[in-house]
Amino acid sequence: MALTVTLRPLRPGDEEAAVRWAADPEFCLAAGWTPGLAPRLVRDHWRPIVAGSWPDFLRLGVEVGGRFVGYVDLAELTPTSGQFGIGIGERALWGRGVGREAGRLLLAGAFGTLGLKTVTAQVYAPNLRSHALMRRLGFREAGRGEPEPYRGEVVEVVRYALTREEWNVTPVRSGGEGPSPFA
Repeated sequence: MALTVTLRPLRPGDEEAAVRWAADPEFCLAAGWTPGLAPRLVRDHWRPIVAGSWPDFLRLGVEVGGRFVGYVDLAELTPTSGQFGIGIGERALWGRGVGREAGRLLLAGAFGTLGLKTVTAQVYAPNLRSHALMRRLGFREAGRGEPEPYRGEVVEVVRYALTREEWNVTPVRSGGEGPSPFA
């Protein structure tokens, strides 16, 4: 059975889902979040994100069947580029294509509605699932970044890039398009 994945703007109350995700140590380790944060700290961090307070950062909610299950980001956003990020907070959905479809929807909006020329991403070297997702979305490896802490050790960071031209040649396709949260 295919899951229906959509993106939407964040809304007040979404920070409560982030509090749930932050209570899952495995999600925190995979996403690079600090495990064991107090719910108040998670809410305090998420409220300005939900309010859209940062002009160079766009976070959209990922829904499956109308339920808020994760997020996709464009950070360091300029008129021509942004840095891709994703977190699927509901672990029961990992490996079921939700991240791929959410990423595809974000990239379609980034290169379409937003008119970006390049989207980049950074992945911790040991995070094999994220590397596979980058390849499935059409990203190409673009070098190495400074080592960073991940899962309790300092690891290499792999940089990825995808241009609008590359996306237009072989965009990742899926069953359908819903309303655009980029409008």
